[in-house]
Amino acid sequence: MKRRYVRLFLLQWGGVFFVFQSIYLWTCPFAQAQAKIKVVTTLFPLQEFSKAVGGEKVQADLLLPPGAEAHAWEPKVSDLGKVHKADVFIYIGPAMEPWAHDLLKALKGKESKVVEASAGVQLLEARDFDHPKEGGHSQNHPRDGALDPHVWLDFSLDLKIIDAIAAAYTEKDPGNASQYRTRARAYQSRLEALDQKYQSSLARCRHRRIILGGHSAFAYLAKRYGLQQLALYGVSPNAEPTPKKLTEVINAARNDGVKFIFFEELVNPKMAQVLAKEAGIQTLVLHGGANLTREQIEKKVTFLELMEKNLENLRKGLECEP
Repeated sequence: MKRRYVRLFLLQWGGVFFVFQSIYLWTCPFAQAQAKIKVVTTLFPLQEFSKAVGGEKVQADLLLPPGAEAHAWEPKVSDLGKVHKADVFIYIGPAMEPWAHDLLKALKGKESKVVEASAGVQLLEARDFDHPKEGGHSQNHPRDGALDPHVWLDFSLDLKIIDAIAAAYTEKDPGNASQYRTRARAYQSRLEALDQKYQSSLARCRHRRIILGGHSAFAYLAKRYGLQQLALYGVSPNAEPTPKKLTEVINAARNDGVKFIFFEELVNPKMAQVLAKEAGIQTLVLHGGANLTREQIEKKVTFLELMEKNLENLRKGLECEP
């Protein structure tokens, strides 16, 4: 016999009030055991980690539409409804998703689990290429006290994120805790293998500096593998560099003797192309991993595959030894 009751939630969004209705069913234990944990994530790597840990026991949906640039995207009212239905909501943190505060209101009064993936991580200061030192070498300076949220590009930090996801699933479904831990460990092993591959592949390179004709997205990756990141502007891909910045980065590329300037997929490559043309060099893509294009989704491209391609292009662009 089923027993049901209805709860109404009143939420405000942009000065407009919305009513959400939740219907709760009491069913037999068998039916409850078959229900999947509903997960909503803000970024693609979080979705992949969620699926890897949960397997067939979770339904992990991504808020970002295909091809959307994570920094520029803002949620709609329909996204509020998606989050409201979630058992687990996973996001990076306020530095990456400042709009998440409003989405979290949709979970008020519900027994949902929120995972802030960057919790406990010492975030790097967002840095921007500024003025060259004596001798023409560049230096990085903090940009307006902002924090860099791109933590998922350090695979050692991803291990901690996966542990947090497994813990959230265990809290919602303690009967399958061992399965979540096993699946988490299996995926972590793949990340550890990729980390070792990066370590060995980037150990002996002619260049140690990643020159980006775009925003500062790869500081965590650079720090992990003893590299430097020289970006045209800070963590926002919507920033407009000054002519002086363009000149400084072009000169740095020439002084370094690099053959490639990198640009980020899903971010307009125009500035990188301008830099490359002026410096007489070529461009290579790096993927920030935050989201996929529609074509990549159809091909079922994985986060690990994106990172493998990044390594291939880094080795080429930095002229690393085989």
